[in-house]
Amino acid sequence: MKFMRKKLKNGVTVIMEKREIPVVAFSISNKFGAAFEESKIKGIAHFMEHLVFTGTKTRSHEDISREIEKKGGVLNAFTANEVTSFWFKLPSEHMFSGIDILIDMLKNPIFKEDKFEKEKKVILEEIKMGHDEPQRDVYDNILENLYEKPFGEGVIGRQETIQELKRDFVFDYFKKAYSPENYIISIVGDADFEEVCAYIEKNFEKREAKIAEKEIKKINKESAEEREGIDQAHFIFGVHAPLRTDENYSALEALNAYLAEGMSSKLFLKIREEKGLAYAIRGSIETEKNYSWYGIYVGTMKDAIPEVKKIILEELEKMQEMNEKELEEVKIQLIGLRKISNEESTKVMVDLLFAELAEKADRYYEYENRIKKVRLEDVKKLAKTFIEKYSTAVIVPK
Repeated sequence: MKFMRKKLKNGVTVIMEKREIPVVAFSISNKFGAAFEESKIKGIAHFMEHLVFTGTKTRSHEDISREIEKKGGVLNAFTANEVTSFWFKLPSEHMFSGIDILIDMLKNPIFKEDKFEKEKKVILEEIKMGHDEPQRDVYDNILENLYEKPFGEGVIGRQETIQELKRDFVFDYFKKAYSPENYIISIVGDADFEEVCAYIEKNFEKREAKIAEKEIKKINKESAEEREGIDQAHFIFGVHAPLRTDENYSALEALNAYLAEGMSSKLFLKIREEKGLAYAIRGSIETEKNYSWYGIYVGTMKDAIPEVKKIILEELEKMQEMNEKELEEVKIQLIGLRKISNEESTKVMVDLLFAELAEKADRYYEYENRIKKVRLEDVKKLAKTFIEKYSTAVIVPK
């Protein structure tokens, strides 16, 4: 593995992991997302992500997708709280065709009025789809219970905020929010690093544009919602967690692996195998640069919610009995999972992006050493704090 990083004169940061397999995963990401939005325009970052795909001065929507797909590639994007990313995966010989398309999308979008209104309808349907999927919707609810508005309102926005957005306002906002000095380019694959850097420097001019971040305020509350048309109850236990750059972040990863990672985890064995209360049980760490929270999701029966919550709290308490042998098993598990996930270049591309966003991408390669240094006392201490202060969200059949 060979890693490279360079800050270009136009402000763009380029990071790359060199691989010999003739495939390239390539992303251009802008350090702007839902965390920068006020409540009245919630969802604008996600809306802009959609709109840049609708056409440029020289390419239609069909041209953008065709030029990638007909070369055997994949083109996509995502909006998070602190970054919006546009990416492709292509055979190496077609890499610059893909780069040209991303550059065109970010430099020359037109946001045509008819396309704007069409895409607004698409996003309104996406919002409805999220509401119709309670397993997904409960994650939005727990966010509202962990953070004050506007951060706690999520990424996609609400029907009323999207409905009110106008084309000229959104286009002007795009120009303010998107700037090369805020771009991170993440590459994994077989490419000439210096050649890519020269090409990016040539095609992006330095232009300062920034939108101030909003303060992220933590809260803790619980909520329950009854919903018609569903048969399963969806429960999530959430806590504020150490930031990615915090020395206790690796202890958090160890805690999750022990408690809720896979079929051998404590909660899976207790809730599913012993009690038969659920099919799906999983832990997840949601973090970017300025926020971090940990959640445990359980799909269960309505009447079982109190027992499920009780079991989670009991298993967190029992972590005080965790021993060095169990911690060593967790470390082996985490290091092994990282090695397996490293096979997927697109995942590594995204992981490097978030490592760079939080601190420096080089930190990604320190993972094994950080996990090996996790102390039992730190894992136990973290578990204790999670019992003391937490949030819950539940969506149950009416």
